[in-house]
Amino acid sequence: MAAVRPAAEKVAGASVLLLLRGVRRLDRVKVSNFAARLMRNVGPLLPEHRIGRANLKAAFPEKSDAEIEAILRGVWDNLGRVTVEFAHIDRLAEGDPWHRTFIDYDAGSIERFLGLREDGKPALVFAAHLGNWELPALISAADGLETSVLYRRPNLGAVADAVFALRAGQMGELVPTSMFAPIQLARALEAGRHVAMLVDQHYGKGVEVTFFGRRCLANPLMAVLAREAECAIHGTRVIRIENGRFRAEVTEPIVPVRDAEGKIDVQGTMQAITSVIEGWVREYPDQWLWLHRRWR
Repeated sequence: MAAVRPAAEKVAGASVLLLLRGVRRLDRVKVSNFAARLMRNVGPLLPEHRIGRANLKAAFPEKSDAEIEAILRGVWDNLGRVTVEFAHIDRLAEGDPWHRTFIDYDAGSIERFLGLREDGKPALVFAAHLGNWELPALISAADGLETSVLYRRPNLGAVADAVFALRAGQMGELVPTSMFAPIQLARALEAGRHVAMLVDQHYGKGVEVTFFGRRCLANPLMAVLAREAECAIHGTRVIRIENGRFRAEVTEPIVPVRDAEGKIDVQGTMQAITSVIEGWVREYPDQWLWLHRRWR
């Protein structure tokens, strides 16, 4: 069996690449619409649907069963579209940086992005599994923001290699999660770069925060890095809007919580970040990934 596994992983990786290359040859919006319809029907049959339903009922006790199911179908719809868009990810950033073919910006977000890019200072940027969560890193790299992006490698080695090959060179420096990642990211900040990561999933060794009124564990890495580097913290999201388009946003700097000595308090700052994400999710509940066990 040990000899079979590497071969199986290799086949899986080749299959992923072949599938994505095939999807890339097709019209993105049409295939996204098809994938969305498919996932709206298939998703409710999967065990993750029960996880999502339990999460939503706990987060929104005031909503009816019909409202919960409508949100969940939107979640599956978004997931189907994200999957298709991965094959077209570089094309989504086409066009003039401030007048992109598929991405809109508000004036404040443009101003904040330019400030991050031009001020010569390091900064931390957090995102969540909301809308298309792959796009913030792609946009930043395309527009010249030097960024080191923490990412989680897929469990299958060959699939991870296939995914990395698609992302490489398009999303800044990719730093896989490992025991050495915090050191790499700290060095990036020391060099004046920007560090970005997703911060909305369960982390077993994390700090306790409150999300939708329930206690959960958050990865403290962003706040730890902020404490060491004393740099700005911003949030970013790319929301799905109509006709295969998106809206990209960058928040004002998040004010960190400080302890009695004036140093950044890790738990308090992670709570501040988590509260921003909760606000995003309340605004677009059908675009967040409710399908994982955030509360345990």
